[in-house]
Amino acid sequence: MTTAPGRPVLDWTRGRIGPLAPCALCGEPALCRSPETGEPCHKGCAELQLATRDTDPDLLPERPVLPPSTGRAVLDAGLGYIARGWPVFVLGRSKRPVANCPACRAASAGHDRAGCGCLTCHGFYAATSSPARLAAMLAAVPGGLLAIRAGTVSGLLVVDIDPRNGGQLDRGLMTPTATVATGGGGWHLYYRHPGTPTAAVMPGRAGVDIKGDGGYVAAPPSVHPGTGQPYRWANQRAVAEMPPALRAALISPSAPAVPPLSGPPAIRPAGGISSPAALLAAHLRAVEEAPEGRRRTTLYGAARGVARMVAAGAITEPEAVAALTAAGLAAQQTERDIRAAIAGAFADEGAAA
Repeated sequence: MTTAPGRPVLDWTRGRIGPLAPCALCGEPALCRSPETGEPCHKGCAELQLATRDTDPDLLPERPVLPPSTGRAVLDAGLGYIARGWPVFVLGRSKRPVANCPACRAASAGHDRAGCGCLTCHGFYAATSSPARLAAMLAAVPGGLLAIRAGTVSGLLVVDIDPRNGGQLDRGLMTPTATVATGGGGWHLYYRHPGTPTAAVMPGRAGVDIKGDGGYVAAPPSVHPGTGQPYRWANQRAVAEMPPALRAALISPSAPAVPPLSGPPAIRPAGGISSPAALLAAHLRAVEEAPEGRRRTTLYGAARGVARMVAAGAITEPEAVAALTAAGLAAQQTERDIRAAIAGAFADEGAAA
């Protein structure tokens, strides 16, 4: 057995392949035989049992209720990503983050999304390196898509090429690396994250987004909800370093970065606003939960409301912009769209974002 801190992984190089037989742990058909016992067993089941051996049973589902084939494949893939140090979480069947629970929807703007203990709330903030938690997510969201959190937390930067929006592979910038053929007909190029902030879009190139800090990608073997096609690994390459030309294109931001929130924004009583904290939370929640196709419009509307709060003295402009930016990033909007929506909203309200 080989282990990484907090991520037990069984060495199955000594395992055997045999005829289909019920897995000793979940009962689903299995080809593999455990290297420890010789019994029919899925690798994912064995690793999950190992990871949860000392876990309070009350914190785990009785048994992951997964579809017999696709669910097991997703769990096995997720465990593989966790073993590589890539935090994972589960999207809804629509490829959108799972809706927050009622308590998180009603929480104030100071609610700690990163530290929230809820299983699937707050999009990529729910990403985990725990096999048991991943299994619980899959049980809670049957048919959900597996997703990998990008950025410094996983050491990944993913170039997302969408031909439907004009995206094209530029071989001068995008050198060979681990690549996923997406279910939507595009490509995800996996590079090692440079460890510094990067642009969220490829400058001057339509249809090419950059998934870094604040981003995520759907991962194999998820199935695209619109096409019914699976995400699949297109090659066996390792994740490569960013080539110098790509690095130079992405680490020269066209606008100053917005300082991240260092804590909950300071909300002050203001004339005419009965509950400023609740109002700000409602605006941010609307941004995070906006459906695809209406996210920028929703952000613009929320930003106008927050701009009025700035004018009333309920929150400072820097804190307002930082809170709106964090909500936009959580909803997978690009930094360019976020800046444009906030600047336009503040200008229309007579504020100066």
